[in-house]
Amino acid sequence: MNFKTRSQLMDETALKRTITRLAHEIIERCKGTENIAVIGIRTRGEFVARRIAKKIEEVENTTVPVGVLDTVMYRDDFRRTKALPAMEITDIPFSVDDKILILVDDVIYTGRTIRAAMDALMDFGRPSAIQLAVLIDRGHRELPIKADYIGKSVPTAKNEEVRVQMREVDGRDEILLVEVAE
Repeated sequence: MNFKTRSQLMDETALKRTITRLAHEIIERCKGTENIAVIGIRTRGEFVARRIAKKIEEVENTTVPVGVLDTVMYRDDFRRTKALPAMEITDIPFSVDDKILILVDDVIYTGRTIRAAMDALMDFGRPSAIQLAVLIDRGHRELPIKADYIGKSVPTAKNEEVRVQMREVDGRDEILLVEVAE
């Protein structure tokens, strides 16, 4: 699939600032860190979650539990393809019962990944609340799901994509808006 870069939505510095702001918003809304845990959706949501948790720990001088969630088997589109989807490990090494879970993803689009993530989380227990943090909200929701914490809202066309590049996976930090040629 070919694509043409339309614009850079965030460079490394802007991404760091956004992570810091999201961490502060979470602390403020949750009135501290006493009962929160952060769970990132694989792949890039995992690294955003780890960075947010690290920033919360720096600010509050406390450890915040971090988990990673793979949503592949909970997606409503996985049965539509003949090929088996690549599954990765879900790692939530703590009880989710009665916790405020901060679910983290890089981009929210249709809402289907978030719905799958919430279904998966319910198999782990009964949190007191699930809040959603995303770097980019690009619109075009198909399900009634809204993020609680948004790094940046970016109106997009259907032929555009938001490409989040993270140092841990891609070797650099930046977020691009690209036009996809089919």
